[in-house]
Amino acid sequence: MRKRAAWILILLILPLAGCAAVVAGGAAVTAGTGTYLYVNGEMRTDYPNGFEEVWKACEKTVASMRGVDVVPTKEISEGTIEATIDGERVRISVKYKAMKATTVAIRVGIIGNEQSSQFLHDKILEFLTRSS
Repeated sequence: MRKRAAWILILLILPLAGCAAVVAGGAAVTAGTGTYLYVNGEMRTDYPNGFEEVWKACEKTVASMRGVDVVPTKEISEGTIEATIDGERVRISVKYKAMKATTVAIRVGIIGNEQSSQFLHDKILEFLTRSS
C-alpha cells in the first residue's frame, strides 16, 4: 500500500516538475537537451544541431562501426538508418525538432540494449563535436 501511494504521489507531482527527473523503466533520467531517456528498449536524446548535421554524424557512426546491410531511409524532416553492427540489428531514428534541435532514438537488438545504445550515442556526439 505504501509503495502504491508513493507511485501515485510521483505521478501527480511529475507533470508539475517541468524539467525535473523523469522516472522511466525503474531509472531516473533528467529530461531535456543533452540527457538521455531510455524507454521500452529505445534510448533517445536531443542534440543541439541541425537535422542534416546529425544525419551525417549518424551515417559516419554506422560506417565507423562497420555496419552491414545498411538501409537508410530519409525524408525532409526525419529518417531512419537500419543496419547490422557486430551481429546486432540497430535502428537509428533521426527527427527534426527545431532549427538547431534534432532528436535521435536508437534501438539495438529486438528488445533493446541500453549500454550499446549509449555507446552509439557517444559516437554520434563524437562526430558532431569533430565537425564543429
